[in-house]
Amino acid sequence: MTRTYPKALWSRYADDGLVHCRSVKEAQEIKLALEARFAECGLQMHPAKTKIVYCKDANRTGTHDHTKFTFLGYEFRGRYVKASKTGNLFTGFTAAVSPAALTAMRQKARRLNYRNRTDLSLQGIASKINPILRGWIAYYGRFQPSAMGPLYRYINKSLVAWVRRKYKRFRTSKTRAGAFLQEVSRKCPHLFAHWQFGATGVFA
Repeated sequence: MTRTYPKALWSRYADDGLVHCRSVKEAQEIKLALEARFAECGLQMHPAKTKIVYCKDANRTGTHDHTKFTFLGYEFRGRYVKASKTGNLFTGFTAAVSPAALTAMRQKARRLNYRNRTDLSLQGIASKINPILRGWIAYYGRFQPSAMGPLYRYINKSLVAWVRRKYKRFRTSKTRAGAFLQEVSRKCPHLFAHWQFGATGVFA
């Protein structure tokens, strides 16, 4: 890439690569060149994952078969963003946690099965899940942190399920269990890592 396409910015992590091109023609040329180079090495680019993507936003309004892609757990696509100076919304081509990454995080949280750990206290659950949550937040919450909302809501609803199993007085009422956790989050906003980012409003 440095020798043959010095003006094409690119990045790589392990076997995932991303090349920034200035035109469809350039993208097609580089794609063919990479396919040929891979073949020389006895390798093949992934037929489904390797594609040319048009970074559609407020300034690039054309059409293309592909207008989004996933790289390192982030989904890059056009989405509404707020201008820092004016506060106006516009369409920017930006990154946020991908749907697949959100699904994987929810699945891992489910496997921890803390909703059924009635032998633990809330503090005990927090001590087990907070290190994992902090890692997710540090990585996926860096861009468009609001996109982490579905994960936070899932964790909060799992905590509601735990409360209903733990305490008999809440067993028949999801609303009262949610109100109980709402009060806990008000008194101890730093108990769970995601509560520190204001994710305390959905317990029902």
